[in-house]
Amino acid sequence: MVADFRRRFWVSILLTVPVLALSPMIQRFLGVREALSFAGDAYVLFALSAVVFFYGGWPFLKGLLSELGAGRPGMMTLIAIAISVAFIYSAAVTFGLAGDVFYWELVTLIDIMLLGHWIEMKSVMGASGALEALVRLLPATAHRLGENDAIEEVPVTSLTPGDRVLVRPGEKVPIDGVILKGSSSFNEAMLTGESKPVEKGEGQEAVGGSVNGEGAVTLQINKTGDQTYLSQVIDMVTQAQETRSRTQDLANRAALWLTYIALSAGTATLAFWLLAGAGFEFALERMVTVMVIACPHALGLAVPLVVAVSTRLTAQNGLLIRDRAAFERARNLNAVLFDKTGTLTEGRFGVAGIVSLVDMAEDEVLAWAAGLESQSQHPIAQGVVRGAEERGVTAKPVESFRSLTGQGAEATIEGRSVRVVSPGYLKAHGLSADHADIDRLAAEGNTVVFVLIDDEPVGAIALADVVRQESFEAVSRLKEMGIQCMMVTGDAAPVAKSVAEKLGLDDYFAEVLPHQKVEKVREVRARGLNVAMIGDGVNDAPALVESDLGIAIGAGTDVAIESADIVLVRSDPRDVFAILALSRATYGKMIQNLLWATGYNIVAMPLAAGLAYGWGILLTPAVGAAFMSLSTVIVAINAKLLERARKLVASTGAAAS
Repeated sequence: MVADFRRRFWVSILLTVPVLALSPMIQRFLGVREALSFAGDAYVLFALSAVVFFYGGWPFLKGLLSELGAGRPGMMTLIAIAISVAFIYSAAVTFGLAGDVFYWELVTLIDIMLLGHWIEMKSVMGASGALEALVRLLPATAHRLGENDAIEEVPVTSLTPGDRVLVRPGEKVPIDGVILKGSSSFNEAMLTGESKPVEKGEGQEAVGGSVNGEGAVTLQINKTGDQTYLSQVIDMVTQAQETRSRTQDLANRAALWLTYIALSAGTATLAFWLLAGAGFEFALERMVTVMVIACPHALGLAVPLVVAVSTRLTAQNGLLIRDRAAFERARNLNAVLFDKTGTLTEGRFGVAGIVSLVDMAEDEVLAWAAGLESQSQHPIAQGVVRGAEERGVTAKPVESFRSLTGQGAEATIEGRSVRVVSPGYLKAHGLSADHADIDRLAAEGNTVVFVLIDDEPVGAIALADVVRQESFEAVSRLKEMGIQCMMVTGDAAPVAKSVAEKLGLDDYFAEVLPHQKVEKVREVRARGLNVAMIGDGVNDAPALVESDLGIAIGAGTDVAIESADIVLVRSDPRDVFAILALSRATYGKMIQNLLWATGYNIVAMPLAAGLAYGWGILLTPAVGAAFMSLSTVIVAINAKLLERARKLVASTGAAAS
C-alpha cells in the first residue's frame, strides 16, 4: 500500500502542473490568461484531470464500493463522493453547463489525499511492525550437520526434529534446540527483554532467534513449526492485534456516526449557501470541503495504532498479551494476588539464619555443615551449600558420607564425626539444643536443622524458601500505584506470615490447597476489588481464569498457557508492575487520540462549512484535505510516542536498555 500510494502520488503531482497551468482561475490570478490559453485547452484540461481522477483517485473510488458493500460508509465514502461531485460537475461545465470548473481544486485535493495516505501508511507500518520484527529474528538458513559432521547449509524450513545444527559465534539460533555439544552465552533481549546474556551448556535449550555469543554449539532440533517459542509468540501477537477492545468498538461506532454527520452536514452546507444566494460553485466547494475535512480516518486509526505499538512493546519485553480486552481492563485493577512459591519466592531453600550453640563462629558452623551436605542432593542440603557459597564460606573436605534416612546425614570431616540432623533426631537421642533465637526462627516458619560434632550440638541452621530480590521492588512499585498486594500459598501460616512481613504485603492466605485458590480470588473480589491473579499457570489455572486478569509468570520457553490473559516469559514479579503500567499508559494514549480525532472536527467542520466567511476565513478543499491528513499523521505520531513507556518496563531492571 505504501508503494501504491507513493506511485499514484508522483504520477498525479506531475499531471497537476499542466492542470494548474491550464486552469482559467490560476491563469487570471497570475495574469497569463492570454499567453497560456489555446483552442481546445478546456478539453486538454478535462483529459488531464480525468487521468488524475481515475488513476490517483482510484483507491478512494474502490474504497467507496467496499464500504458501501459492507454497509459501513466511512472515510473512503466521503472522499470518493467529494472528488466525484467535483469531477462530474466540472466535466458537465466543460461540455456545456454554465458555471466554473473545479479541476485545479480536484487534482490538488487528490494530491493531498494521496500524500496524506502515503505518509499515514508509513506511520502505520512503523507502528504495527510487531510481527515483521519478530519474523526477522529468525535467520533464513541453518548449518545442518550430516554424517561425519559434514556441514550443509539448508533453509530453516527444511529442518526436522532430530536434526543437528551448528551455531557459530555471533550467529542467530535458527530454531529451538537442545545443546548437545559446547557452551556459550545467548543474547535473548529481542525475545524476552532480558538484557544480560544467558549462559547455557549441554542439555539446556537454546531459543530460536537468540544470538549466540562467544562459543560454537551443536543443537539437536526438537521443535519445529508452531511448536517453537517464537512461533507461539507470533501467534499470541496476532491474536492480540485481532482482539477487539471496548475502546476500539467505541471508536468504530464514533467513526460511523461521524460519517453520517459529515454527509448530512455537507448536504446542509450546500443547501444553506444556495438558499443564502451564493453561487453553485461556492456552495459546492463548501460541501466538498466539509466532507473531506470530516473524514473519520484519524478516528478509525486512533485505537488500532496504539494497540499495535503496545503489542509490539510488550512482546519485545517478554510480556505476551493473549486477550486485549483483559489487558485494557488491567488499568482498573486495585488488588494483586500473588502465588508464593516460584512467583514471590525462588522455590528453593536458602539460609535464613545461623545460631551458634558453642564458642564457634557462625561461618564455622556453616563450613562444617556445607562440607557434609555437599555430598547430598536433598533440597535442604543444596540450600546449605548454596548459603555457604553466597556467604563466601569454604566447605570443609569430606572423608566419608552416609545418609540417615528421614533424620539427616553424617560424615567424617577432619577425623571428626559430623552430623546435620532434624529436630526429631535430637529428641530421639535425648539431646538438647535450647536457644531463644532457634525458637524465633522456627516460629517464623523456617526449617531448622542442627549441626552435631562428635555428638555435641554446636549450632543450628534455619532454611527458608528464598524471597526473590525482585519481589521487594515489585511490591513497592505496585503499592505506589495504589494497588493492594496479597499472597496465597499452601505453606503453613508462620511461613506465609514471615514472607508477607518481609515484603510488606497488605494481606495473605496460608494453607490454601490449589483448588481453593479460586475461593480466595472470589473472597478478594467480594471486597469490591478488581483483582489480578499471578501464578505459574499450571496448578493456578482455575484461579487465573476466575480473576479479572490472569497473569502466568515464569513461563520461559513454554508460553502456550491457555488459562492466562497475559504470559510473562521471565520469572520476574517486577514484570507485573510493567504490564499494569503499560496498560495505563496505553489507555491514556487511546483516550488522547480519540479526543484529538473527534475534537478537531468540532473546530474544523464549521470552518469548512464557511462559518467564518464573514471574517475572511475560508478553507478550500485542498486545505481541508491537508488538515484531515495532518490529523491522521498526528494520531499516528502520538501512538508512536507510546514507545516512551518503554522506560516503565526498563525501569524495572528486567528489560533491554
